[in-house]
Amino acid sequence: MTEQSTSTGGRILPLRSGGLGGPPRRGRRRKKPSTARRVWTAVAWAAAAMVLVGGSGLGLLWFKLNGNLQGIDINQALGTDRPKNIDNGSMDILVLGSDSRSGANSEYGADEGAARSDTAMVVHVYQGRKTASVVSVPRDTLVERPKCTGRDGTAVAGAQRAMFNTAYEVGGPACAVKTVEAMSGIRMDHFIEVEFTGFKKLIDELGGVDITTTQPINDTKSHLNLPPGTHTLDGEQSLGLVRTRKSVGDGSDLGRIQLQQAFIKAFINQVKDVGVFSSPKKLLGLADAGTKAITPDSELDSVNELMGFAKGLSALGAEDVDMITMPVKYDPDDPNRVIPVEAGGDQVWRALKRDRPIPASAVEDSAGDKGDAASVVGSD
Repeated sequence: MTEQSTSTGGRILPLRSGGLGGPPRRGRRRKKPSTARRVWTAVAWAAAAMVLVGGSGLGLLWFKLNGNLQGIDINQALGTDRPKNIDNGSMDILVLGSDSRSGANSEYGADEGAARSDTAMVVHVYQGRKTASVVSVPRDTLVERPKCTGRDGTAVAGAQRAMFNTAYEVGGPACAVKTVEAMSGIRMDHFIEVEFTGFKKLIDELGGVDITTTQPINDTKSHLNLPPGTHTLDGEQSLGLVRTRKSVGDGSDLGRIQLQQAFIKAFINQVKDVGVFSSPKKLLGLADAGTKAITPDSELDSVNELMGFAKGLSALGAEDVDMITMPVKYDPDDPNRVIPVEAGGDQVWRALKRDRPIPASAVEDSAGDKGDAASVVGSD
C-alpha cells in the first residue's frame, strides 16, 4: 500500500495505515533516537526537563528536584466512577495549561480567584511507545460538564452547555479529568498541568526557541509584537505566542490552537540542538525549572517515577507525533463558542480506545485545523 497524505489547515500529515497517527507502516526505516526523541513533550513542552533528567545520572540532585514536585491524587478524587482501564499497552495523558492570574501571573489580567485552562491536550501514546496522537480540546467548546469533586473536596454540580475550561475553573484538575473522560469515554492514565510563570522560566533556561514568522504578529492582549522573519523567542515572548488569538487567522481559539501546535514543533526542533548532556549546568537549570513548572498526578510526582515514565517513551520523536483539534463546529446560537461534531468525535475517541490511527474522515467536517494560523509560524 502506498503512503498517502492529507492536508489539515495547511499542514500535510502522513497517513499511516489509513489514518492520522498510529503505528508507522511496515518497512519504514527509523532513525537512531536523538536527544529530542527522549523529550516526550513534543506534546507537553513544559515537562521537557523531566524527561531530560531521566538519563542524566545526576542522582545527588534528586532530593532538590523531588522537593519541587507537588502531585495531585486524581484517582482518589475521582473514585470508581470512571471509564474502564483498558490495558492494551497504550497510554492517555491529559495536559493542561493553566492561566491563574494570581501572584506573578497578575500581569496577564485581573485575579478573579480561580484559574482556568486555556490549553488542553489529550495525548495518546500508542502501544510500543513509538508513535502518538494529540487531540487539542478548544477551551470554548460547549460540553455537558459532569458533577465532580472540587479542590476542597466539596461537590461541584454538573452543567449543560458549559464551556470546557470551566471544569478546571470550578473544580480543579480532577473535574477537568472527569469532564474529558465523560466526553471521550477514555480513562486518563496521567495528568500534567503547566502554569504561566514556570513555562516562561523553562524557555529561558532552554535559551529560547527559534521560530520564523511569515507575517507580522501584533497582539495587544498577549503583548507580542513580531515582524516577519526569524526570531529567538524568550520565555515572555513564547508565552505571548501561545496566548495570541485576535491578531492571527480568524481571531478564534481554533487559530490559537494552531499557533500552540506550531510552537511545540519548534520547541522540539530546538531541543535537538541544545546539547544538554554536554552541559550539566544547563541540564540542572532545565530540570529545576521543569519540576517547578508542572503539577503532575500523584503517580508522577517523584523524579524516579518521572524517569521511568520518560524512559518508556525514549523512542518517541517529533516526527512520530500527529496533532489534530477535536472535531468541532461553531455554535449556531453563539459564534464565539464551538460545539462538538458528534460523528467526527466518535471516530476520534473510538480510534484511540482501540489504539488505532485517527481516520482522516474524522476531521473533514470540523472547523478546527482549517484556518491559516498554522502557516504564520514555522521552526527556524
